[in-house]
Amino acid sequence: MRRVFVVGVAMTPFVKIGSREWTYPQMVGEAVRGALTDAGITYDRIQRAAVGYVFQPSAAGQRALYDVGLSGIPIVNVNNNCATGSTALMLAREWVSGGLAEVTLAVGFEQMTKEAMAGPATRPAATTVDAHLAVMAGQYEFSQAPMTTQFFGNAAVEHMKRYGTTPEQLARVAVKNHEHSTRNPLAQFQNAYTLEDVLGDRPVHGPLTRSQCSPMSDGAGAAVLASEEFVREHGLESQAVEILAQELVTDDASAFDTGSLIDVVGAPMTRAGARRALETAGIGIGDVDVIELHDCFSINELITYEALGLCGEGESGALIDSGATTYGGDWVVNPSGGLISKGHPLGATGLAQATELSWQLRGLAGDRQVPGARTALAHNLGLGGACMITVYAAPAA
Repeated sequence: MRRVFVVGVAMTPFVKIGSREWTYPQMVGEAVRGALTDAGITYDRIQRAAVGYVFQPSAAGQRALYDVGLSGIPIVNVNNNCATGSTALMLAREWVSGGLAEVTLAVGFEQMTKEAMAGPATRPAATTVDAHLAVMAGQYEFSQAPMTTQFFGNAAVEHMKRYGTTPEQLARVAVKNHEHSTRNPLAQFQNAYTLEDVLGDRPVHGPLTRSQCSPMSDGAGAAVLASEEFVREHGLESQAVEILAQELVTDDASAFDTGSLIDVVGAPMTRAGARRALETAGIGIGDVDVIELHDCFSINELITYEALGLCGEGESGALIDSGATTYGGDWVVNPSGGLISKGHPLGATGLAQATELSWQLRGLAGDRQVPGARTALAHNLGLGGACMITVYAAPAA
């Protein structure tokens, strides 16, 4: 298997749905042209492309890229729920790693609507989260809140009962990530929130308030990947961020057998993926400098701290209290503002993580820059379920 490097990245601003007049080919074109410019190549050098999205019809990847160039390359459409973007990245990496291409493109985008997120008016005979719903239905009353909010809100209730986690600790996740986003001009929200602001915001489900939940967003991200030979031939060593490891994990029986909502929303997948990815990369979690993780809700950041090994089980509340996951701490988690504040266009999130971490490892993150960042980890989660862990290393040059 060959070494693979990210040599160009870009993303559009993430914005409130419907707030910008653009088509999805326009948003994709903006991100792709930015990534190609960053890599210093033209579209005709791309040999294969993986395009991820959730809410557009089949073959939207072709339509999205036709305006960039009609070069006839293979274009594969990817849909893996909220882990879609990082799954497209994995596919683009595997083409290079396996010798099928020298340079590839990964794209993720979403143009969301309230109707799409609401789902069908009546529940179909089979859904992608039947097993997940069965666990929740046995323990909790259903509410009018969106289904994902109920899953994570109930997981927060369980975490609080089991470990004594407080509403203030959940809220501090949002306070941290909203503060980080004040340094990110591409984030959907760029305002700081106090602890009182977050706790006093509109209740959504369980202990979660509105500012602890990721919003509906529009946007796109893109990454150009290349082989070591291509990097050397084109003098890209100074910006080539190596993908040291990637692990895609789906639910196993442990997600449902325990009856735990913490397990239902992905803790076992994260734990298994992180263990394998870090082993492949030959490092420990303590060697990682900067992390972009899937904080779709504040509770998921706490759950993910534990599953990644940043702290022991039940210790994530104390970890957020300690300041260990922000600037000056052991890790900087979600310097972009995370999903809560940067925004969460489902198919674009994984590529936005790749973009932020590439900028961090190249020293190009501006006011968000993590000093001396050399190793990074991305965690991208989709219920249904899929969890991708990606480990990156800074350019050697």
